[in-house]
Amino acid sequence: RAMAAGGRGWFRALALGVSFLKCLLIPAYYSTDFEVHRNWLAITHNLPLSQWYYEATSEWTLDYPPFFAWFEYALSHIAKYFDPQMLVVENLNYTSLATIFFQRLSVIFTDTLFIYAVHECCRCVNGKRAAKDILEKPTFILAVLLLWNFGLLIVDHIHFQYNGFLFGLMLLSVARLCQKRFLEGALLFAVLLHFKHIYLYVAPAYGIYLLRSYCFTANNADGSLKWRSFSFLHVTLLGLIVCLVSALSLGPFLVLGQLPQVISRLFPFKRGLCHAYWAPNFWALYNAVDKALTILGIKCNFLDGAKISKASMTGGLVQEFQHSVLPSVTPLATLICTFIAILPSVFCLWFKPQGPRGFLQCLVLCALSSFMFGWHVHEKAILLAILPLSLLSIQRAKDAGIYLILATTGHFSLFPLLFTPPELPIKILLMLLFTVYSFSSLKSLFRREKPLLNWLETIYLIQLVPLEIFCEIIFPLTPWKWHFPFVPLLLTSVYCALGITYAWLKLYVSVLTERISVRQKAE
Repeated sequence: RAMAAGGRGWFRALALGVSFLKCLLIPAYYSTDFEVHRNWLAITHNLPLSQWYYEATSEWTLDYPPFFAWFEYALSHIAKYFDPQMLVVENLNYTSLATIFFQRLSVIFTDTLFIYAVHECCRCVNGKRAAKDILEKPTFILAVLLLWNFGLLIVDHIHFQYNGFLFGLMLLSVARLCQKRFLEGALLFAVLLHFKHIYLYVAPAYGIYLLRSYCFTANNADGSLKWRSFSFLHVTLLGLIVCLVSALSLGPFLVLGQLPQVISRLFPFKRGLCHAYWAPNFWALYNAVDKALTILGIKCNFLDGAKISKASMTGGLVQEFQHSVLPSVTPLATLICTFIAILPSVFCLWFKPQGPRGFLQCLVLCALSSFMFGWHVHEKAILLAILPLSLLSIQRAKDAGIYLILATTGHFSLFPLLFTPPELPIKILLMLLFTVYSFSSLKSLFRREKPLLNWLETIYLIQLVPLEIFCEIIFPLTPWKWHFPFVPLLLTSVYCALGITYAWLKLYVSVLTERISVRQKAE
């Protein structure tokens, strides 16, 4: 509809433009993830399947599900033509120009799936808001928000990972569900889970939506479920898809008797509550309160300073640690908190069905709730909520406001990932461009409605500027740099955690208080 013949030109231009930018970023800084994926190429290329999840020459052992391992195996057969040395397991931290070139190009090339998925998502957009200017069309705005997403650009094409390809699978499955092609959507999501298990966080949204919209085929006049419309055939088909994909992925390891080993690699609970850079979630606030109470306790002589381990949780290391004042958190506690946080959104999806929009709201809330309370959450996981929320942001002003808060704070929280001086102007410029575009385009889209943000939200977001100036310019010039090197990280995490928590609560309130119109009930 909205992506008709005339629209294809601008979409192609956007996709080519961002691909060109990715090529320009090839020489940029890359993180340890670069070595992680080089090592996985070497493991899958040289070793038999039975040794993939046991190999431990490098500290970066294979800890993604089997489909991703096969993906690396396929890439390794192209890699050997670039530089065979990168495929030697013992060549730890090996980087040649050819290796860098190959790894970067592999990310850019596999992003074509993401580009296709964005195209399909744009086709799902309701073209009611007819705009004369192409720049004000919801489809155009959505395409820019997804293709040029700041977080994806720096995490994949500077820091180095394959999130674009994986998010492509996720967005394609979302598009298929919106197009009522339920089995295709379920298949894509099942495949995605066996590429990267972090997507388990949003599985409840998929499960409940498929059960409500596909396994039950009809509603009553008041919108409630018609229990007699349950389709045994549909449930069987969904079950078959899940079982076949799982058998294809895990079957070989089940036969080898290695399933426990694979599971132990996928879920390493020895890594501690927080990642090296505190993800800006509830636990960052919890840690900060614990730290403040510890300092206060020592000052007031309530605590013995000699007995408290120094900077155990802010040393930037991945490890387990004990809180000094507040109760220490166990993996089980985080699981219970996450489960409780997800429950209301799942109930809403079941009892207040609103079609694809209700599914997307639940998807974002599942992603945000697990980000808020999960165990050892990576700051990059915020993209799991930001990208699907982009689809909602162009539909209603309320969601656009929440998107602006979440995207701005979530993207800013990724800044510590790029800590090298040459990348400072790149990340600031890209972030500014993306943020200014998000604000101006969504503001023009909803210009007939009330402002997207209130004065308090605007002040909060503006304060990110002095925070960045302090962390990047002022702090390194002070003597504190040597005594408290973790302060910029702590400030960034805690400040962004406030914004992300606020966006999460605001979205929850919006979903829980929403009334269903008669038209939606009929649907």
